[in-house]
Amino acid sequence: MADRPSTESFQLTRLQHLIGELEKGNEFYRGRLKEAGLNSGLESLGQFTEKMPFTSKMDLVWDREEFPPYGSNLTYPVSEYSRYCQSSGTTRGPLPSLDTADSWSAMLDCWDRVFEAAGVSTSDVVFFAFSFGPFLGFWTAFESATRRGNLSIPGGGLSSKARLQAMVAHDADVLCCTPTYALRLGEVFAETREAASYRLKKIIVAGEPGGSLPEVRQKISDLWKGAEIFDHHGMTEVGPVTYEHPDKPLSLCVIEDAYFAEVIDRETHQEVKPGEKGELVLTTLTRTACPLLRYRTGDLVDKSFFSPEGSDEPVFCLEGGILGRVDEMVVIRGVNIYPTAVEKIIRGFPDVVEFQVIQTTRQSMAELEVSIEAAEGANKDLAELIARELADAFTLRIPVTLVESGALPRFEFKSKRWIQNTDRTES
Repeated sequence: MADRPSTESFQLTRLQHLIGELEKGNEFYRGRLKEAGLNSGLESLGQFTEKMPFTSKMDLVWDREEFPPYGSNLTYPVSEYSRYCQSSGTTRGPLPSLDTADSWSAMLDCWDRVFEAAGVSTSDVVFFAFSFGPFLGFWTAFESATRRGNLSIPGGGLSSKARLQAMVAHDADVLCCTPTYALRLGEVFAETREAASYRLKKIIVAGEPGGSLPEVRQKISDLWKGAEIFDHHGMTEVGPVTYEHPDKPLSLCVIEDAYFAEVIDRETHQEVKPGEKGELVLTTLTRTACPLLRYRTGDLVDKSFFSPEGSDEPVFCLEGGILGRVDEMVVIRGVNIYPTAVEKIIRGFPDVVEFQVIQTTRQSMAELEVSIEAAEGANKDLAELIARELADAFTLRIPVTLVESGALPRFEFKSKRWIQNTDRTES
């Protein structure tokens, strides 16, 4: 374990303050803290991880259902809250998230760190290719940029072509979007004559694991004439969590003055060693209005530490970024496969324009099939070459089919390239 006395002391002070605030009025955590024996004070981070139970997404779902519409994880009276966001992707509907002005400002501070690490100056023009729905990441990124003084251009409600036209017209320096949409907009860019002399400097991606996959980043950079790619990740439940340090590409550094991070073994629930993979667990230190203590994010990560030049202590790092979701792993004929591992191989072939993976069940056996779209002039044996690469990686036969250009869907937010038809049984 890395020796980091100053970092841990600072985090402990912030965590002690947070617990003190929760004791005053947060019904969701007040009882949990008392049951854990932490209501009388916290002596160390070790005591916190030993005694404080995890918080899961289902805990939040059940709390929301019992105390509608916002749940009981509110530290202050509702009248003090001014921001509403919601997460996506639960089977029982989106989870609401409320913030006070102070908690919201704390999250903007985190996005400041992201922009600073990416080398975005306050004179840069930043274009946001987001729909600007109720998702927290959109708004915190945009408002952080405007607070910094950047000319910030929202691209909500525009077609891909209209967004690109706006980027060219305003000579945008920086683009913020998902990796999937950076690829999609890059396709439009490559086909647009009016953008021939336009050069984008940087792209900050988030929302999907692809931002730290070398193959995906290279594809995005190639489409955008060599633009620099920077990854970031966050969640509506906790806020903006990580940034990519310029001296540590393809990894994500945790914003440790705002988050206490752990990586645990899913079976034993014990902290893994550096260099080992596990589930990311986060405790918010500055989002006091709607905090989460030891929240199991469901993100699969590789724990590491990084010592930036001039820094006294190493930084908690996620080697390779977010590797995937722990609940996305599928077992195909006894082989454990993560979607990101499949994407890494497919994106290793530059001639692949788009792809889709279909998981089916035949005679009670799970199988995968891959469809690909190829660039014009691609190797006629591309599908066979990818199938061979997949077979070598997973010791499985995974059929790969070449489909017509434009046959596969395109995405503006998070991709849905992995289709599960597990209820289908074929003979």
